[in-house]
Amino acid sequence: MSEQEIKNLNDAANESIEQAAAAAPVQDASAQEIGEAIKEINEIAESVDATEPAEAAKPMMKIQDDDARTAEIKLSRKEKKAAAKAEKQREKELRAAYHVSNWQIIKNYRKYNKQERIHYRYIFGRRITEKVWPIFRFLILFGLGFVILYPMLYMLSTSFRPQAQMSDPSVMWIPKQFILDNFVDVWIAMDYPMVILQTILVNVVCSMLQVVTCAVTGYGFARFKFKFKGLLFGIVLLQIIVPVQVILIPLYMQFRFFDIFGIISLIAGEPLSLVSTPTALYMQAFFCNGIRAGVFILLYRQFFRGLPKELEDAAYLDGCGPVMTFIRVMVPNAKTSFLTVFIFSIVWYWNDTYVTSMFFSNPYTIAMEVENILTTIVIYKTNGAENSGNASDYMVWIEAACVLSLVPILIMYIVLQKHFVEGVERSGLVS
Repeated sequence: MSEQEIKNLNDAANESIEQAAAAAPVQDASAQEIGEAIKEINEIAESVDATEPAEAAKPMMKIQDDDARTAEIKLSRKEKKAAAKAEKQREKELRAAYHVSNWQIIKNYRKYNKQERIHYRYIFGRRITEKVWPIFRFLILFGLGFVILYPMLYMLSTSFRPQAQMSDPSVMWIPKQFILDNFVDVWIAMDYPMVILQTILVNVVCSMLQVVTCAVTGYGFARFKFKFKGLLFGIVLLQIIVPVQVILIPLYMQFRFFDIFGIISLIAGEPLSLVSTPTALYMQAFFCNGIRAGVFILLYRQFFRGLPKELEDAAYLDGCGPVMTFIRVMVPNAKTSFLTVFIFSIVWYWNDTYVTSMFFSNPYTIAMEVENILTTIVIYKTNGAENSGNASDYMVWIEAACVLSLVPILIMYIVLQKHFVEGVERSGLVS
C-alpha cells in the first residue's frame, strides 16, 4: 500500500472520530469506544507499514529507473564517442606503463638478471614470431598456389593466342590477340562430340557398376561375419597397395583370350576377344576390379560401420531380410557416400590413359585423344602428311585440347559441388 493511501486512510479515520464525537449525545457513545477505535486504526496503519514497504517503494524505484534511462537516452552520439575514446586512451596509457618495447629489451639486456633475461628473451621471441609468421605463411601459400595454378594459367594463356605469338618474346601471359580458332581446329580434328559421347558411355557405366558392386561388398565386410573374411579384406587392401602395372598384363591376357571354363571354346571353337571393346572395362567394374575399386570398398566399409546397428535390428523385426534391409535402410542413409564414390570414379576414369590404352588400340576416350593430340592435329593441319612436327610448334592446339577435355568434368563438379563436399564429410574418408 502506498503512502498516499495510508494518509487517506488516516484522514478518513480522523473524520470518522470527529463525526462520532459530534454525534455522541445522540448515539450515547462513550469516550472509551472512541479510544478503542483510534487504537484499532493505528494498529492497521502500523501493520501496513511493516508488511508492505516494498510495495510502497516500487513506484519510487520505477521512477528512478525511468529517470536513469531517460538520462542515458539524452546522451548524444558525440558524447558516447568521446567517452569510448577516453576509455581507450586510459587503456593505452595503462598498457604503456607496463609495456617494454623490443628496443628497450635489447638496450637493457645486459642489466637484467638471469630470471629477467629468460623472461624478456621469451617475450622478444614471441613478438618476433608474431611478426614474421604471417609473412612466412603468405609466402608458403603463395608458392604452393603458384605451383598449382601455373599450369592452368599457362594452359589458358596459350590456348587463346595465335601460333605466331608463341615465339614472340614480348608476350608473357596475356596474348596480344584472343582467338578461338585453336578450339575449332581441335574440335574438328579429334571429332570432339563423338569422343565425348564414347567417354561418357564408358565412364558413366563403369562408375555406376562400381558404385553398386563396391557398396554391396563394403556392406558385407562391415556387417556380416563369414569364413576367410580377414583374408578377403586383405586382398582388398592389396588392391590398393599393389600398382596396377603388376596385374595389367594378366588382365589383358584374360580378356584377350576370354573363356569361361572352356565353354566359349567348346561352342565357338576359340576364345572370345574382348579387347578394343568397352566390355572389358565393364566387367572389371562389375567384379570390383575397376580403377581404384579397393578404395571405394574401404570407403563404403567405413561408412556402413558408422551407422547404428539398431537400424538393421528394426528392419529385421519388421520382416526384412539382409537384401531388403540393405536396399530400404542402408542405401537411403548412404546417399552422400554413393555420390562421392560416383564422382571419384568418373574423374579417375575420365583422366585414365594407362588402363584404357591397354584395352583400346585406337584413341577411344578423351584422355587418350589428348595424349595423342599432337599426331591428330599434325595430320589435320598437314592433310594427312607423315610429318610429325615438334610439340612446341603445335602447343596452342595441345593446350586448347586440354581445356576442352576439362570443360565437361568441371561443369559436373560445379553442379554437384555441394553434395560432393557433404558426401566427403559424412563418408568413411574422415571416419
